[in-house]
Amino acid sequence: MERRLILMRHAKSSWKHAGLADHERPLNHRGKRDAPRVARALLARGWAPGAVVTSSAERAIATWARMEPVLGELPHTVDEDLYHAGLVALCDAAARWPADVGALLVIGHNPGWEDAVTALSGVETTMTTGNAALLAGAGATWDAALDGPWRLESLLQPKKLPKGG
Repeated sequence: MERRLILMRHAKSSWKHAGLADHERPLNHRGKRDAPRVARALLARGWAPGAVVTSSAERAIATWARMEPVLGELPHTVDEDLYHAGLVALCDAAARWPADVGALLVIGHNPGWEDAVTALSGVETTMTTGNAALLAGAGATWDAALDGPWRLESLLQPKKLPKGG
């Protein structure tokens, strides 16, 4: 089965509240603006996900909350193992992803997401906040697919998107 994996780094978060734990940081104004812009860019490119998995961090969950009105209500799972995780945790989590979903949006963090994109596609990538790597691969299940080669089809960067998306 053809698979589309969208690895997205959470949108820009706020450092305004010094007393908050890292896990609890919210999105800042730019993050709130950019998340729906990335969602519109995914739709425009034909990359609508069938399900969403986010890290348990507030900024990852809030990124999806800002994207959902654009992409529509989708099955959404919060996975605490993806908080500041990389390829190993991604591969472990893949066994829990629905095999019948061909396109999946996974919202997480750096440096793990940069490392995962590079390991999967062989293309060294810098992922600033809000960036989404569009990866194409194949496999009967998600964990089987993550064993195979992936192509980096595109890297969406909020800074390079038109103002409306």
